[in-house]
Amino acid sequence: MLEKIRDRVDDALVAPVRPDVWERIKAMDAGQNEYGFDPFGFNPESLKYIIPLAVSLYRHYFRVEVSNIENIPDRGRVLLVSNHTGQIPMDGMMIATATLVDKRPPRMARSMMERWVPSIPFISTIFSRCGQVVGTRENARILLKRENCVLVFPEGVRGVNKTYDRAYELERFGLGFMRLALETETPIVPVGVVGAEEQMPSLYNVKSLAKIFGMPAFPITPTWPLLGPMGALPLPVKYRIYFGEPLSFEGDSDDEDKVIGAKVERVRQSIRELLERGLEERKGVFF
Repeated sequence: MLEKIRDRVDDALVAPVRPDVWERIKAMDAGQNEYGFDPFGFNPESLKYIIPLAVSLYRHYFRVEVSNIENIPDRGRVLLVSNHTGQIPMDGMMIATATLVDKRPPRMARSMMERWVPSIPFISTIFSRCGQVVGTRENARILLKRENCVLVFPEGVRGVNKTYDRAYELERFGLGFMRLALETETPIVPVGVVGAEEQMPSLYNVKSLAKIFGMPAFPITPTWPLLGPMGALPLPVKYRIYFGEPLSFEGDSDDEDKVIGAKVERVRQSIRELLERGLEERKGVFF
């Protein structure tokens, strides 16, 4: 019996990864040095250790459905701009997995992570080896000039840590991504993620404990901290990821905030429409 269970787990981890994805990863030119690393510590070879787990979560746990992923250009620089939800950044992993396994040809989405992540021992190294980059404008500028696909979350921790009574309400967007898009003449693909809000619904944020532990938030959920470490696992909700039509903008990247803000609002409205579409189309949280 144990042998059968192990075989099923092994099959679930390996089978969903198409051979062309592995070939694309091996052939990926990320500007690596002689040791196989790019300036941010990314090593394509490291993906072979995380991809099976990511694909298993993508295919079997969250059962992700994607719409219009062909809106991501096949090559060249592009900014994926998404809503950010769910207390833990599974949405970023699922978007990046979608660009590798469901886009033809596959693309590697370089996700901008929060500045506090590098302070986490071990996890920070894994993230950087797998292509995650600290979300500064200079880092994103370097990646775009190298013609990368860059994933950003303009809501930041404001979006990921909001309580469930505000589910699917978009927080204020930062302006930095738009200034960067204008400066580098980069198209923007809006992304709407439906499902992540329910994976770990926060009932209350204990800000005093968050400050003590150096965390952006300390959420109280139906299962955490009541069930201990098990309570921190996301629920097996169904993810739906929508990729909008590419948007191009013209103008001076140093324009005043009011001018830049109007352009940002166009992106925000596009994401809001994708979320409304997803909420209307889904029939339940878990299916």
